[in-house]
Amino acid sequence: LDEAHLAHLAALVRRVDAPWCSDHLCWTGVSGVDVHDLLPMPYTRATLDHVVERVKRVQGALGVPFALENASSYMEYAESTMPEHEFLATLAERADCAILLDVNNVHVSAYNHGFDPLAYVDAIPADRVVQIHVAGHQDRGTYLLDTHGDHVKADVWDLYRRAIRRCGAVATLVEWD
Repeated sequence: LDEAHLAHLAALVRRVDAPWCSDHLCWTGVSGVDVHDLLPMPYTRATLDHVVERVKRVQGALGVPFALENASSYMEYAESTMPEHEFLATLAERADCAILLDVNNVHVSAYNHGFDPLAYVDAIPADRVVQIHVAGHQDRGTYLLDTHGDHVKADVWDLYRRAIRRCGAVATLVEWD
């Protein structure tokens, strides 16, 4: 963890009196090199143990609930031993953290990797969801690309309605870049 960055973030959280703070469930670099992208993790028990410990440290430093957002993905790791939704749900339980459920990201990743987006939404612990995101994406033929640069598609709105039925009236953000 970048302790200096975490201290600055905690100061910001206190200054704006944020009820919670969030970040994507991903990695963005290694050995001080930032790749400026949200890269997926291998969904293994070892990775889960590592991330649980990190989330507990972050949440403790922030002093407010920490929510993890599922990111769109375009690749998977052969070594993964569990689906993303199981990893995220287990992480939220073990680290006692919140979830920011991005249903556009669920839709994009489900299309790209061939899993059921409804099963994903149904597997997320509804009581841990503090916010939902919807956004537009682009169909590139063989894959979907999360761009936030288009209107929210009907399939994403359908997934959003399902999430709201499960989670109740949680805050929603329409992302548009």
